Amino acid sequence: MTNMALGLNELIAGILLAFAVLGTSGQTPYKRFEYKYSFKPPYLSQKDGTVPFFEHLGNAIASEENLRVTPSLRSQKGSIWSRLQTTFDWWEVELVFRVTGRGRIGADGLAFWYTEDRAKEGPVFGSMDQWRGLGLFFDSFDNDNKHNNPYIMAMPNDGTKLYDHQNDGSTQQIAGCLRDFRNKPFPVRAKIQYYKNILQVMFNNGMSNNENDYELCLRVENVFLPARGYFGVSAATGGLADDHDVQKFLTSSLTAEQPAGGVGDAGIPSQEQQKFDKEFEGYQQELQKKKDEYIKEHPEAQKEKDDDDWFEEEQIRELRQIFQGQSDLRLLIQTISRRIDEMVGRQENTNSLLTNLQQNALALGQGQMPQVPPPAHGQVPVQQIPSPIQRFEVDNILAASRELVASTREIKNLLVTISTKQDHQAAQPASYGNIDISSSVNELKEGINGVKRDVSMVSQRVHSIPLSPAAQVECPSSSCVSTFTLIVVAAIQMAVFLGYSIYKGSKESQTKKFY
Repeated sequence: MTNMALGLNELIAGILLAFAVLGTSGQTPYKRFEYKYSFKPPYLSQKDGTVPFFEHLGNAIASEENLRVTPSLRSQKGSIWSRLQTTFDWWEVELVFRVTGRGRIGADGLAFWYTEDRAKEGPVFGSMDQWRGLGLFFDSFDNDNKHNNPYIMAMPNDGTKLYDHQNDGSTQQIAGCLRDFRNKPFPVRAKIQYYKNILQVMFNNGMSNNENDYELCLRVENVFLPARGYFGVSAATGGLADDHDVQKFLTSSLTAEQPAGGVGDAGIPSQEQQKFDKEFEGYQQELQKKKDEYIKEHPEAQKEKDDDDWFEEEQIRELRQIFQGQSDLRLLIQTISRRIDEMVGRQENTNSLLTNLQQNALALGQGQMPQVPPPAHGQVPVQQIPSPIQRFEVDNILAASRELVASTREIKNLLVTISTKQDHQAAQPASYGNIDISSSVNELKEGINGVKRDVSMVSQRVHSIPLSPAAQVECPSSSCVSTFTLIVVAAIQMAVFLGYSIYKGSKESQTKKFY
């Protein structure tokens, strides 16, 4: 009884600890914008073509509005890397970019990096192989011919793995999602968050100008990255070429505790937030004052504005109402999708919690301690909950099933085609080259039968004519032609006719070759 009571107490303590860990992991972290690890327009580059706190390499071109990592030329490689090493453990990066090209298929793709050392030019999307850290690849070319591109995948590396180009790294990824990011009307956005050894990627497909229209691409637990590293973006082109443009690279540090002085809604300390609010109100008042002065000096401008406000065309009003209704419907669908994603995340956390509790209960019943994977070198250890089957694994299983069904259909169609050809060949008469032998034999048989009929008719007529005794002539005792001789002569005639038919057919076929 005492052992059972102790085991029950330990199980309850484990449950409370798991709930505490789950509640802590679900807490929203505090953000702080890190300008030394970010760049955005306007005036993204300086007059000398450099980007503050960053260094671009290869074929990258910096301008005031964006950074063209690679132009749409063949065999180009470019990259940009932060000059400073990170000073925080957890971070979030919002990457805003565009991949555009003339063709239906592009190449090769763009990559986001967080590595222990600043990389150099190399074969992996314009950066070197065997890196130490994280690589998030936006792959637009289908090397393995599985028709699963454009594809987004995450691949951590400890410096020993070589990227598998032939299979598009599908055997080395930890998670991924099939998303199209080429030739979109608005810039594509990716939000990469690494917090308490959990890697999460949210994706905005660029079909609308709503900056908050994100959907979950991947979420992986127990991801151990270097505690300090450098951020980078690289791209490459091959036989096909796309323009890879990065417009914004916004980095924020994440902390579990609120920094001193408080933090506003935008991740800015409260004192700075108040200062900015006052400056903004001053600018707004000055702008309104300038507008009033302009209207006093130009009253006709106010009259034109009032006329435009009072009169509205019927078509414009209908279009505005339709657009407003579609916008409301779209916002509703986005809200529902976001709620569904939250429910799925909670369900995965619950399943992970139950799995961990079962393992802990078994370990406590056997008198063992639960095992926790060791963290990487220099990384802060955090207790994690093992996750069940992920979405990308389900997608891979469904894709494999579809490929199996397609292969089965192709084999079935091939068998049907072979059977049809065999039936067609069986129905055709035997031939020698381009000559129909069976038809020639049938014609020969018909000719012989006709000769026989003519001979029999002549014989009957001869026997039907009466002969006088004087006219009767005795036949010689020996026959003129024997039966064997007749058969031999008929066979020779048949062979001669058949040979002539074959010779004539071969001559005609040789004559057709020249036309």
